[in-house]
Amino acid sequence: MEAFKILEGIAAPLEMANVDTGQILPARFLRRPRQEGFQDFLFRDMRFDEAGQELPSFILNRPPYRATSILVADRNFGAGSSREQAAWALVDFGIRCVIAKDFGDIFHANAFKAGLLPVRLDLAICRKLREQLAAVPGRQLRIDLPAQHVTAPDGSVYPFEVDAFRKRCLVEGLDDIGLTLQYDTTITAFEQAYRQRFDWLFRSHPNAPTGG
Repeated sequence: MEAFKILEGIAAPLEMANVDTGQILPARFLRRPRQEGFQDFLFRDMRFDEAGQELPSFILNRPPYRATSILVADRNFGAGSSREQAAWALVDFGIRCVIAKDFGDIFHANAFKAGLLPVRLDLAICRKLREQLAAVPGRQLRIDLPAQHVTAPDGSVYPFEVDAFRKRCLVEGLDDIGLTLQYDTTITAFEQAYRQRFDWLFRSHPNAPTGG
């Protein structure tokens, strides 16, 4: 997983509350292999019409925001189902941070595992940020995860809270597999000691059936 320390990039104001995971990634795309990427299906039914043509009314289809890496939403972002593919779709599109007043609990947990930073800020601050971004499309925000603050286009700085363990995983670029591999030496030593202590568990029984 790519480490997340300081992110400075184009931010898109999303004027929608209660965005659920079914809107972020419709259910019909859930069975696609992870390695193929989910970027083309992010907000699929809002970004494209039934013929597969882009809808210019949707903000991520407009030129300044095609390269957005930060999304500023309203409240209750990521409500609904537990599908982890919703977080994958945002990351695959290039979005590494979503700012909102609050998030669906399961989406919030999935976001960290996918390398996406969910930042909770007061509703009034979210609204103020969206107003600044909408006034001059293409404006950037700066997210400093180690220092835990957001810098707005007007220079205002807004601190945010984040769980210490999840922060460490993002800063060091550790997903669940990467975190486990940090203890590879300890795990190997335990397995070797266990095998020596309970050697009889690993012996073949003389009457055991053979293959073939």
